[in-house]
Amino acid sequence: MERVRYCFSMNPIASSAPASRGPADHNVRDQIVEAAGEHFGHYGYDKTTVSDLAKAIGFSKAYIYKFFDSKQAIGEAICSKTLTAIVVAVEEAVAGATTPTEKFRRMFKTLAATGASLFFNDRKLYDIAAHSAGEGWPSARAHCERIRQILTEVIREGREKGEFERKTPLDETVHAIDLVMQPYVSPLLLQYNLDAVEEGPAQLSNLVLRSLAP
Repeated sequence: MERVRYCFSMNPIASSAPASRGPADHNVRDQIVEAAGEHFGHYGYDKTTVSDLAKAIGFSKAYIYKFFDSKQAIGEAICSKTLTAIVVAVEEAVAGATTPTEKFRRMFKTLAATGASLFFNDRKLYDIAAHSAGEGWPSARAHCERIRQILTEVIREGREKGEFERKTPLDETVHAIDLVMQPYVSPLLLQYNLDAVEEGPAQLSNLVLRSLAP
């Protein structure tokens, strides 16, 4: 059974950047990542080996290890870039709202929309993101932690401005909202909830906001 890991970790994660070797700006790294994306998309992450990537690029396996210390590190490079783009979209959506209530609505909507867009428009990247979430990769955990931080900031601001209730402990509130959002945020779960991706986030946002009313 596939493991599902949710975005509930409270452990600080310094960075989502994968461990790598060799000069960071070397175009060989880009070649490896590009070849990996093609192979992961066609054969799947689990069935692709570093040897497969080496053959595709025309390098030796040992040479690839000068730039990445494992296949996971290559996958991390792909996943980190994808998840960073999602976070940027969420941050921009939240920044464009004037009230905590609207910030929450936009946050939830953007997370669901960007995930669905990735699923339909670039399935290979979506599958890698889902794999990273299932395996608890550092990039996936860092992504979850950042989303949780944004949510915490929105809830805290709502309490300070009197839009949200203050009786429930903040961490308990954030955790509960995380649970509600997961079907439309987690790559592992979103694929089973695509039929309701248009109405679901809005309906759940309304439900959550009613529960937050002071």
